[in-house]
Amino acid sequence: MTANSDPQADPAPRRRRRSPEEARAQALVCARRRLIAYGPRGVTLQAVAGDIGVTHGNLIHHFGSAAQLQSALMGVMVRDLASALQVAVARLRSDGDAAKSVVEIVFDAFNQGGAAQLAAWIALSNRYEHLEPVRDAVRDLVSALDEQVRATPDDPPRHISSALLLISLCAFGDAIIGGPLRDMLGRDRDSVRRIAIHLLPTFL
Repeated sequence: MTANSDPQADPAPRRRRRSPEEARAQALVCARRRLIAYGPRGVTLQAVAGDIGVTHGNLIHHFGSAAQLQSALMGVMVRDLASALQVAVARLRSDGDAAKSVVEIVFDAFNQGGAAQLAAWIALSNRYEHLEPVRDAVRDLVSALDEQVRATPDDPPRHISSALLLISLCAFGDAIIGGPLRDMLGRDRDSVRRIAIHLLPTFL
């Protein structure tokens, strides 16, 4: 014992061991952050392990392989996208003036939520089966928007699916390549959102 040591000092607190569920969740949060920042090539077992302070072997224990980590990440992000669409549905059904907020929700999901990088990743890897959970959410959104814009059940159907197709493609393109294109054209960050909001009434 040294002269400066304190025999009464409390021992250093032991680091709490994470449960398997906590470890998986932390790894997926990190993987999502890396996907948004670096694209699919940034989502590797070694990189994610380094970011969260575990070994490569530890992540293999939780996920099995890099492909399974990526599949798990796709699943989480698709469920988040479906949840965002369900929020849009609920807002439409409770607020008759909320149609424009659908544009904001979809753009936010593709941009801050990482859905654009996810969709590009799924398309380029030809793993479209991961999009299945979104199918019902999209149908519900079409139905809710249709309910809001029809004055009576006998009114002719509107071009709701066309409107959502336009909004989604605008949001996807803006998140993936919008920044450089806006710079080339001297447009501000929210210009594509405003265009989508301006065009929405022409479909309704």
